[in-house]
Amino acid sequence: MNPAFQKDDALLAEMRQSIPEGHFRLWWLGQSGFLLRWNDRQLLFDPYLSDSLTRKYAETDKPHVRLTERVLAPGALKALDVVTSSHNHTDHLDAETLMPLARANPGLTLVLPAANIDFARERLGESAPNFLGLDDDKSPATIAGFEFHGIPAAHNTIDRDESGRCRYLGFLVKFGPWTVYHSGDTLWHDGLVAALLPHLPDLVLLPINGNKPERRVAGNLNGTEAAALARACNARMAIPCHYDMFEFNTASPDEFASACERLGQAHTILRNGESWCSTAL
Repeated sequence: MNPAFQKDDALLAEMRQSIPEGHFRLWWLGQSGFLLRWNDRQLLFDPYLSDSLTRKYAETDKPHVRLTERVLAPGALKALDVVTSSHNHTDHLDAETLMPLARANPGLTLVLPAANIDFARERLGESAPNFLGLDDDKSPATIAGFEFHGIPAAHNTIDRDESGRCRYLGFLVKFGPWTVYHSGDTLWHDGLVAALLPHLPDLVLLPINGNKPERRVAGNLNGTEAAALARACNARMAIPCHYDMFEFNTASPDEFASACERLGQAHTILRNGESWCSTAL
């Protein structure tokens, strides 16, 4: 198993360190999970901090063998304001992660597609955080100083419920002078660049594991597509994710890095438990 860059007490100690005034810092926690700190506010994107999928599929023909060790127990994260779930797949809506987080952070709000609230309530039960539902209707919601915009995601298609609401979303988040886009799981689709380009994101967080039907799971951008999307929306920085978690569904970040270099796209490759700060921009 690959070791984390840092984990547990060492990681928590770094998370408590001061951040230069006006800036934010971000840690990759594995898969699509990122912790963002800004002005003593904390936003946690799509965390998966358990081994629930490894246990669930252990005796099946699709084992979810973990590649990289867990960086933190979810209950160790304190003083969180907001957590997100971009869609209902367990590596983005994990009861074994979200329930301990909710217990450790009373008043925590879960931002998710409005179409998924009933499903999330059933999965999380009485330990669920507060819910804040979004859609792609251009109506942002603000909580703890973070302004959330829902961006449609195609995983593999743009799927809507009977009311026309998106079941898969990316989150474009504005706070202070900054704009960060977390795509959730998505392929490139018509309208994606047009939705992002007016916002000129400072940072984009994009999956690179690709779309391979033989895996029997919904696909994502590959490394080249992720680099091209970052360049197309004029992102100042791009960081890849959704790899190095499960043996059957991963990719090397080398393709992403090479494509970014060809396109002149600024990028950073993080290891699990490693951080990036906006002072680098």
